[in-house]
Amino acid sequence: MQLSARNQIPATVTSINLGEATANVALDANGVRLVASITVEAAKELGLAEGKAVIAVVKASDVIVAVPD
Repeated sequence: MQLSARNQIPATVTSINLGEATANVALDANGVRLVASITVEAAKELGLAEGKAVIAVVKASDVIVAVPD
């Protein structure tokens, strides 16, 4: 698979929390925890399970940076 997106992060699935329509997929990216919210249908089609190696592809229209008061 080739993608034009440059923000590709190798990770491992650590847990999946299935809701009615959305699945929250927790990932371990070399010690950094990421959570992806995807459809339950997509999670099933991808065969996601704990321990599965994946690539997190980050595509964001906005990135907000904050500093503490």
